[in-house]
Formats: sequence, structure tokens, C-alpha cells
Amino acid sequence: MMSDQLPGEQAVNEVMEFPCEFPLKVFGLNNPEFEQIVLDLVSAHCSQSTRFQVKKNESKKGKYQSLTVTFTAQSRSQMDDIYQSLTDSEHVVMSL
Repeated sequence: MMSDQLPGEQAVNEVMEFPCEFPLKVFGLNNPEFEQIVLDLVSAHCSQSTRFQVKKNESKKGKYQSLTVTFTAQSRSQMDDIYQSLTDSEHVVMSL
């Protein structure tokens, strides 16, 4: 039987049950506005009552900053929308 899913996609869909606590890792240039930019991008896809826990790290030479934004993800669709917003942002180098 043929499937429209990519290899490994079914395993990801089966592993994640929503809602769930999700640690989103986002990398960008180290500037004071980066955290607020990322929170604005993520919160645009969340309810107003969503709480975010943020952990910050700086690269060894201080050029980059990584944020781990943990929140309750509600659906795969919500996560796809968040990742797309982060990908489209000129301030984000990479997100995991």
C-alpha cells in the first residue's frame, strides 16, 4: 500500500500528542530585540493565555543568541505555522 507521507513522517505524527509542552529552539544574531521578535512571531499563533518560558544562551564569541521557548503546543498545524513564520523572518537564522 502506497502512502503520501514522507519517510519518518508517520513516526513523528504518532510520537507527538497534542496538546503538549514543546521546547522550540530559535537561533539568531545577538541583539537586544531578538527575544521580543521571536516571542511576537510565536505568540501570533497562540492563544492570549499561552505562557512562555524562555532560556537564553549566547554563542562563544557572542555573535549569536539561541532561545529555547517552551510553551503548550495545541496542534501540528499550529507548529507548522510557527515554523513557517520563523523561517520567513529575516531575524531568525535557524529554528529546531
